[in-house]
Amino acid sequence: MLQFHINTEKCTRCGLCIDDCPASIIEFNDDNLPTITVKKQDSCYKCQHCLAICPTAALSILGHDPLQSRSLIDALPDPDRLETLIRGRRSVRRYRDEDLDPALIRSLLDTAWQSPTGVNDRRVRFSLIDRREELDIFRKETYEALGRLATADKLPEERKFFAGIVNRWQEQGIDIIFRGAPHLLVASAPRDAATPLPDCLISLAYFELFAQSLGVGTVWNGLFKWTIDELVPQLRQRLNIPDQHLIGYAMAFGKPAIQYERTIDHGPAEIARFKG
Repeated sequence: MLQFHINTEKCTRCGLCIDDCPASIIEFNDDNLPTITVKKQDSCYKCQHCLAICPTAALSILGHDPLQSRSLIDALPDPDRLETLIRGRRSVRRYRDEDLDPALIRSLLDTAWQSPTGVNDRRVRFSLIDRREELDIFRKETYEALGRLATADKLPEERKFFAGIVNRWQEQGIDIIFRGAPHLLVASAPRDAATPLPDCLISLAYFELFAQSLGVGTVWNGLFKWTIDELVPQLRQRLNIPDQHLIGYAMAFGKPAIQYERTIDHGPAEIARFKG
């Protein structure tokens, strides 16, 4: 059940929730109050646009109290500061050897979970290593597995360079795959989801920007994605990633050991215009 409820004392019958419903399933009832009939409830996108647009907080749905939501009025970030955050985002490859506060990690994940998904499917799964001692164990297992492949000359031709990565770890203790980060996040989604790969990438992008705003460093971990996708797929079980899930991407994160002082410039956007 959608638990669609209207506070009759607050509702002004403005019809904004009706006009903005993407599924067009909200309508006025005989009392001129917004309603969703039982036969239309299965068509609800569960997007909560109706709750978000109500100017008097008269509407609740899915058990969410509008008074527990945050007001957007005069609450959006300063555009210049937001642009600086985006332009100043850096991939961090040097981390402090300490854990982030569990409450901070939870806040990062809960916020990233709000990111959009195809048809509001919301089936992205976050697989997390949130303690550096556990990532130390996982890091060792990963390099040992890759080392066995390299020694047996079983690395695919296009991934032969992993042998050098393993050598750097074995001989010098240099961690190129995880960059010495204390935490690891992998986003995956069921292959039968509407848009599994974009959903994962969008959620990690949200995670990254929020993390950067809080002084948490991140790095998009393509090397580990190749590792778990192509070279050591058994690592999926260690991260509780279901077999039917597509791995979108991986991200290492933690408290940076460095601080960048300024933005850089990648040049103007490449734009292709419509040919009329």
